[in-house]
Amino acid sequence: MEGSVDRLSPILMTALTAGLALIPLAIAGDLPGNEIQSPMAKVILGGLLTSTLLNVFIVPVVYFLTNRKKGNEL
Repeated sequence: MEGSVDRLSPILMTALTAGLALIPLAIAGDLPGNEIQSPMAKVILGGLLTSTLLNVFIVPVVYFLTNRKKGNEL
C-alpha cells in the first residue's frame, strides 16, 4: 500500500503528460493527413487510461488480496 502511494504521482504525471500531447492528434482526425495519426492517438489514449486505472486501483487490490491469503496460511 505504501508503494502504491509512492508511485501514484509519477504514474499520473507520465499519463497526463502523454495524454495532453496526444489530445490534439486525436481531435484533429478530420484534417487531411491525419487519417492514420488520429486513430492511433485514440488507441494510445485508451491504453494510457486503462493502464493508469489498473495501476492505481486494481494492482494494489490484487497485492492486498494476495498478502491477506498468505497471512491466513501462517
